[in-house]
Amino acid sequence: MMKNAVEVRDLVVVRGDREVLRHLDITVGGGVTGLLGPSGCGKSTLMRSLVGVQVLASGTVSVFGEAAGTAGLRDRIGYVTQAASVYGDLTVAENLLFFSRVLGVPRSEVDRAVEAVDLVGQRDQVVSRLSGGQLSRASLAVALLGTPDLLVLDEPTVGLDPVLRRDLWALFHRLAESGTAVFVSSHVMDEAERCDRLLLMREGRIIADGTPDEIRQRTGTGDIESAFLAIVEVDAA
Repeated sequence: MMKNAVEVRDLVVVRGDREVLRHLDITVGGGVTGLLGPSGCGKSTLMRSLVGVQVLASGTVSVFGEAAGTAGLRDRIGYVTQAASVYGDLTVAENLLFFSRVLGVPRSEVDRAVEAVDLVGQRDQVVSRLSGGQLSRASLAVALLGTPDLLVLDEPTVGLDPVLRRDLWALFHRLAESGTAVFVSSHVMDEAERCDRLLLMREGRIIADGTPDEIRQRTGTGDIESAFLAIVEVDAA
């Protein structure tokens, strides 16, 4: 894998008359990189930019040295949106078989993806009957088909109970250890501690970048939520 999976340079995204992303410069390498910030600050827009489905006003986004959205990146990026990206009237296995054909990956990938997200027991269950946590994992299984080099996860743990959230984060770290660059967004500040590297976002700008330890030390605070508030106060001043 390249040193930087993602390189964002002077990225501006405009919606209506508002700059949603304001001159962002970001690089994302290996490990688990967290993008944290309040709802509406531009996280999903940045995620969409990385996978090439967002119209950019200016700036560039490259992934593994190619412009985001180019055909050569299709099977190298797994993307999980906030909405479940599986069909409710199909079973878990049927969903994965369908998407494996779309992606042109072998059937053996289906078994591997089901095992990776721990849904072997729900393999033949219709998706509409799954719990919220199982549904999140089914969407993640689709993104894992073909072993992506970059996994882009938009608020994958929203609405899940603490045990399921812990299990999903453990899975993200296992994927990172196997060589996948994991880029995950959240508005839950206590998830910051689960990231190798953290980008704090507010109003379309990155206001802090570093490990959770570095950000706490820099602000002299005991947790990331306090650090975020301290940075916002300095920023406003």
